[in-house]
Amino acid sequence: MAIDMNIQEFLVIGDSNLLIHHVREEWGTKNSNILPYLHYVQELRKRLTKVEFQHVPRVQNEFADALVTLSSMIQYPDKNFIDPILVKVHDQPAYCAQVEEEADGKPWFHDIKEYLAKGAYLELANPTQKHTSEVIQFLSQRRNPV
Repeated sequence: MAIDMNIQEFLVIGDSNLLIHHVREEWGTKNSNILPYLHYVQELRKRLTKVEFQHVPRVQNEFADALVTLSSMIQYPDKNFIDPILVKVHDQPAYCAQVEEEADGKPWFHDIKEYLAKGAYLELANPTQKHTSEVIQFLSQRRNPV
């Protein structure tokens, strides 16, 4: 895509230390699975004026991972153009502390925590409700009686 857009300078940031060293040609590989990709990258490099590969540890790459996840969930009719995503970086973190109090004074996750701790269903659960797919529904009904 960068070549089609006539981009001449390119910065590639990756969280795989192994792959970054391979494409920089600092390390060799005998892995036949990635050799075709490495050769393809080398051919693409010849078509650009400047290409730099930087390694970023995964723990410092959370924002990029979130963008990749977001982009994988969106279907684009035109694969050559993607609308820009406006990202605002704030100086301070945002907090949301609005939690409604439960009628019995216990937190919303109390029944789930008890189930996990004791490995047993609540006394009120019948055999049908004990089925895995219905446990959460049962707990939410118990917490929010109609």
